[in-house]
Formats: sequence, structure tokens, C-alpha cells
Amino acid sequence: MMKRRQFLKQSLWAAAGLGLVSWTSRGELLLGHGDYRYKADLNWGALNPQFYPVKDCHELVQDKQGRILLLTNHTRNNILIYNRDGKLLDAWGTEYPGAHGLTLKDEGGEEFLYITDTERHEIIKTTLEGRVIWTWVYPKESGMYDAPAQYLPTETAIADNGDVYVADGYGRQFILHYNQKGELLNVFGGKGEGDAQFLNAHGICIDQRGEEPELLITARQQNQLKRFGMDGTLNGIIDLPGAYICRPVVHGSNVYLATIWSGDGSSGTGFVSILDEHNRLVSAPGGVAPRYEGEELRSMYQVLRVFTHPHDVCVDEDENLYVAQWNAEFTYPIKLIRV
Repeated sequence: MMKRRQFLKQSLWAAAGLGLVSWTSRGELLLGHGDYRYKADLNWGALNPQFYPVKDCHELVQDKQGRILLLTNHTRNNILIYNRDGKLLDAWGTEYPGAHGLTLKDEGGEEFLYITDTERHEIIKTTLEGRVIWTWVYPKESGMYDAPAQYLPTETAIADNGDVYVADGYGRQFILHYNQKGELLNVFGGKGEGDAQFLNAHGICIDQRGEEPELLITARQQNQLKRFGMDGTLNGIIDLPGAYICRPVVHGSNVYLATIWSGDGSSGTGFVSILDEHNRLVSAPGGVAPRYEGEELRSMYQVLRVFTHPHDVCVDEDENLYVAQWNAEFTYPIKLIRV
């Protein structure tokens, strides 16, 4: 934590000298732009690593009790459960070495977790207490895979009818659509540079902001967020030059995206991206202020290293943000308090 504070201080003074940061009346650092500005709590969720270690803090969700559930690929405790103040409430999980994606879905009043594991090459559905409901292995029936090692699922999205959409973000880049019985209904996407293909289909979610639900799927290496119909038809592309985005998180009229790298994709250059109801970037905590020239966004880059490699964002009812990080020296999430 001391190394992080020291680096932040140096980064802060550099950014201040360029006029790239703002302050509260009390002299507190503000991150973000426009109506989306935040104070950073760097100590949120910090625990004794001898008892509750983390490796990569991959994703976060909030249940209807208001608890924040963190997924880490440390098999001492794959799930850490916090209250909003960062107090640990519970911990479980020792069997998910490749724990990567965490989706929460309320199904008839009971909430369940969907975990993607890139080392097990599986999707696992559990209760909030960790009891396994079912496990889906690699999709041999699709005809697209010859062995489990080719399938490295990174995320799921669950429709209201129970259908499950899986993004094979580190494997062959297909999106696989199942019904709730585990029967494969559709396969689309795949690795490639075409509009309907992906270079790193890292994250997926269901967007219910419009008249009809859509799938939002990240093409991280292409700096794009792609919009698909629920049947796999491409509806449009949102270009975010310089932003290497992870899972899209829809909250209210906005889309929040952890941006793991920026600029030329160098290590340690992450920030958070916030899109408005028109899917235009309106705030980038830790990044340069978004600027459009007509419909084209100018290339984004980090200006203040509060974050190393942001991997997911969770938004609470007060629109505070909780940011999990990959490969960040075993650090716990950062809380951004909206002001």
C-alpha cells in the first residue's frame, strides 16, 4: 500500500502540473469528468493477505442484500464478500484456479452466481454460499472445438428466460448461446477482424436500455464495443480508440467499463470508461477528458495512475464504483465515491 501511495503522489504532481486533475474545496483529488467525478478510497476492502490473499481480482457483483462479491483466482478464497464499507463478511472457494468471470442473476427470487474458469475450461453455476448447481464443460457439440484446451471462457450473460450467453474471450472467440437446460442454440462471432468477429471477446452483458434487449460484447484488442441482437445479428459498433475495455456493466442509462490498458496498450495504463445513454464516452476516471471531433472520439490514454490494470467495475445504488484489478501486485479493489 505504501508503494501505491508513493507512486500515486508522484503521478498526481505530474498530472497537476499539466492541469489534468481537479480538486474539491477541501483539496481532495477528484477523478473523472463532467457529471461523473469521484474521490478514490485506496484502502477499501484491504485485508490481511496471510488470511485472505488475492491474486488477480477479476470481477465484482452486488447482490440484493447490498453485499459486494469479489472473484479472485486465488484458491485460498475465490470469493470474498464485503459490505459497502469494505468490511469482510464471508469468504469461500478453493476449486477455481482460473476464476475469471462472475455474473449474478436473480432467478425467481433466489440469486445465483455464474463463474467462468479459464483453467478448468468450464462454466460453474453456484449459490451465493458456493454450493454448485451445475457445471458445463467445453462445447464439443458446437463442432468448433476439438479439445477443452481450445475453450477459455471469460464471461457469461443470463437472459430473463434463463438462456446463457458465453463469451470464449481467450479461446476461439465464439459466443455460445444455450438454453437453461444446457442445450446449445446458436454460435456466432469467432476470431477475426471482421465487423461481426472478435479479437478478444472479453466481456458480454445484456443491455435492456432500448426497446429490444441487445448483447454488448467487447472486442478488447480492437478497442470496440459491439452490439448484437439476441439472435447473434450485428446491430452496430461503438469505437473507443485507445481504450482496451473489459466487461460492459449497464447501470441506469450508462455503461461502465474497466479499461485495462490505454494508448498503445502499454502495461499499467488503465482507467475507467463511462458511456452515456447514446453510448458516447462522457467520463474517464484516471484517463484524459473525452473529446469528440464530430462523431469520432479522440484516442484515449491514462493521465493519472490511480489504477494499474482495471478489470471490472461494480456500481452501487449511490453510483459509487468498485474497481477490481488484474495483475496489480495482489492489491484489493479501489472504491470511487461519487461526488
